[in-house]
Amino acid sequence: MKNKKHIQSVAVVVASVLLLVLLWPKNPFEVPYSMIVTDSSGVLLSAHIAKDGQWRFAESDSVPYKFQKCIVCCEDKRFFLHPGVDFISLLRAAYQDIKQRKIVSGGSTITMQTIRLSRGEDRTFVEKFIEVFLALRLELGFSKDEILKMYASHAPFGGNTVGLETAAQRYFGRPAYTLSWAEAAMLAVLPNNPALIHLSRNREKLLKKRNSLLDKLLEEGIIDGETCELSKDEPIPEKPSPYPELAPHLLTRISKDKNNSSNIVKTTLDYKLQRQVINILDRHVKTLRISGINNGAVLVLDVKTGNVLAYVGNSKAVENQDDANDVDIITSYRSTGSVLKPFLYCAMLSEGGLLPKTLVPDLPTQISGYMPKNYRLTYDGAVSADKALARSLNVPAVKMLQQYGGEKFISVLNKLQITSVNKSADYYGLSLILGGCEASLWQLCGAYASMARCLYGYEKNENKYEEGGFFQPNFYYGKRHKQGVLKDGNFLSAGAIYLTFKALTQVERPEEEQSHEMFSSDRVVAWKTGTSFGFRDAWAIGVTGNYVVGVWTGNADGEGRPDLIGIRASAPVLFDVIKILPKDHKNFPVPYDDLVEAEICKHSGYLAGENCGGKVRELIPFQGQNSESCPYCHLVHLDRTGNFRVTSDKVSPDEMVAEKWFTLPPAMEYYYKKHNPDYKILPPLRDDCKSGNYDLPLQIIYPEHNAKIFLPKGFDGKTQAMVMEAAVRNPDKKIYWNLDEDYLGMTIGTHKISTVPSPGKHTLLITDEDGNTYRRQFEIRDK
Repeated sequence: MKNKKHIQSVAVVVASVLLLVLLWPKNPFEVPYSMIVTDSSGVLLSAHIAKDGQWRFAESDSVPYKFQKCIVCCEDKRFFLHPGVDFISLLRAAYQDIKQRKIVSGGSTITMQTIRLSRGEDRTFVEKFIEVFLALRLELGFSKDEILKMYASHAPFGGNTVGLETAAQRYFGRPAYTLSWAEAAMLAVLPNNPALIHLSRNREKLLKKRNSLLDKLLEEGIIDGETCELSKDEPIPEKPSPYPELAPHLLTRISKDKNNSSNIVKTTLDYKLQRQVINILDRHVKTLRISGINNGAVLVLDVKTGNVLAYVGNSKAVENQDDANDVDIITSYRSTGSVLKPFLYCAMLSEGGLLPKTLVPDLPTQISGYMPKNYRLTYDGAVSADKALARSLNVPAVKMLQQYGGEKFISVLNKLQITSVNKSADYYGLSLILGGCEASLWQLCGAYASMARCLYGYEKNENKYEEGGFFQPNFYYGKRHKQGVLKDGNFLSAGAIYLTFKALTQVERPEEEQSHEMFSSDRVVAWKTGTSFGFRDAWAIGVTGNYVVGVWTGNADGEGRPDLIGIRASAPVLFDVIKILPKDHKNFPVPYDDLVEAEICKHSGYLAGENCGGKVRELIPFQGQNSESCPYCHLVHLDRTGNFRVTSDKVSPDEMVAEKWFTLPPAMEYYYKKHNPDYKILPPLRDDCKSGNYDLPLQIIYPEHNAKIFLPKGFDGKTQAMVMEAAVRNPDKKIYWNLDEDYLGMTIGTHKISTVPSPGKHTLLITDEDGNTYRRQFEIRDK
């Protein structure tokens, strides 16, 4: 008996729980919402329509005070008093409906209207009873504020505009919480007056309805007389406004992010800055269009946080490009041009393989069939590493990469989060440093920002970097995506980063920026341009104290154009954007604790050796103390006239004059002396001292030893000639050229000669009039 009662009790409890679960209310709306993105203060930037074709923003946190007062006064005065159904109004409405034998007055409360909006059924007597039941149930589980929020978020405001926030943007172009009394009142009368929704056709009726509601607000003591009259003077909008499209590419990117589940995404962007950057980019692209350049992108980052402040994925200044304007260039992989050079320079400084003033070879070069050339097709012979970077010389960069190693450099790029460079060094070859790989504006700007962050986050005496320093940019407000934060944060030292930025401040600015140094208030910018092979991509990336700005211009379809050059196409955009940014630090901070003062050869830029005649003290990274000492300064012995070198086996020490002399190999010297008029050529050996070994006064520049060369055919089908080149210390000397057993000719002054060798291996021999010889072997390939 007891067991039976126990079972019955359990059954009653279970049945009660099931009934409660079935009857307990839940949010009745299961509808798709528009995806929207806002700036850091909540201002709408862009929106996507919902899947059902409605513009419906997701429920906001609360209903603004003014609209709450307006909608309650207009639709349901006793909303906060009744349990979901106003029986007095309902009975009155029922009497009127029965008398007229049709529904002429609904008597619905806001709660009942909320149920009707969620069900979408026709208005019938049966449906009314269902609404009554569901409204009473809804009030059991939700507060009045929550119900009001449901209603405001799903009420119709004309066409496919659903919800208060959507309507506020549609009709007034701003968030609902900023609406005036007049604007809130206008929106409050729209949901149950669909005929008034066409602003152009029913302006007088809508105005009358709005003003009538304002009078009710005055009667209820919600607003005062002055507010009422001023509100009535406000005009009704002429027509609905289009939703803003200030960040369409970012919106698309966020909508594809599997880690994001929200329909309202607050970003780190700045609304005002975003608009300004769009206007700047569009203005420049309209000008570039004349040259057949139709697309552009700009990314602005905050250095300290890595937050995105402006994200313009593509310009829409040029229309009718099929889908080209829809391409998000910021995330697209494009040929990098020269924008990777600072990373190589910084990496070599960090490990001590290079000093800022170290001379790097700059002369015609062929490495395993690869022949890099400088943009202006000229050579300096030798140039300091910092100037090579500032001038973006290609041959020195290739020489530096060859010295540093391709695999090591790829590792550096990956640590900088440039993960698109993911193949072997053999795959890319030495062209890696000149645009032989691809990266995105997102990755590149993030890498530059990480370098700046490490410089500013460096803590004295501890060789420590704030929070690892190296992480990707972030556009989610309140979040930081530290993908790949490094434990070995000092793989690029603060000292090396500072010296890299110092070199980049010397990059020549566009013509319109040439006079920037005349203004003491002008900010310091470390920046770099890049142009891809075939003139398909033009880059410009700049770093100031607090910001990184990245610019890309070109054609989204990859079409190259002759004027598509970083300094011409992208740099002007870069500096126009920098001008509108808030002023920040004048100079980059010097990390003295990560630098050391050392004696440097003033001629070669290496650590000064005992034979260096001129020495200067310079700040270098700590690791630079272990770098190579100067290889170009030697102690030479001259006769008393100083016009000839002599040797000890021919001249007594008393007749010798010892002098420290900076001298380059003949090939480097040949070009170097043209650009450095103070360079002193090494005096020749006196005739009686020429026996034995001594520095050769001549050298073959091209071809390089063991080079493998393919000679292309011209339009006439004939194999084109190769031009061989040599350098001589004394330009007045004659050079005699022999290829294998054949005499090619004699040159004087400019030592170049052309010929068409047959396929196979060859030996080139040059001889000067004093009998000095130099030879090179090379191979001509027929494929």
